[in-house]
Amino acid sequence: MSPTREGIPIVAAGDFGSDVLAAEVPVLVDFFATWCGPCEWLTPYLEQAAERGGDRVRVVKVDVDEAPELSIRYGIRSVPTVILFRGGVEVERSIGVEPHRIRAMVPEGD
Repeated sequence: MSPTREGIPIVAAGDFGSDVLAAEVPVLVDFFATWCGPCEWLTPYLEQAAERGGDRVRVVKVDVDEAPELSIRYGIRSVPTVILFRGGVEVERSIGVEPHRIRAMVPEGD
């Protein structure tokens, strides 16, 4: 994984299985593109989710242009799309800029 300038790691397609699907904690994945304005708007909310999640949730990004096979596998037709994986399974999805949905996916810790 390589961190973005915001500090959220970018997961390469080859690492998706180990970094997301096999993770011991839920993983919030932001499928984004570097050319996508709304993807940039979402960044502060992802940073907040990472802070709120602490050690209970991991937040990562996947560049759809760098990992088209993941976009196909998960039916990504629009960016940003944020998916919460738990135990390697998709449990929730947000399409577009939906800060309220992202906050609901990663509630406040104890």
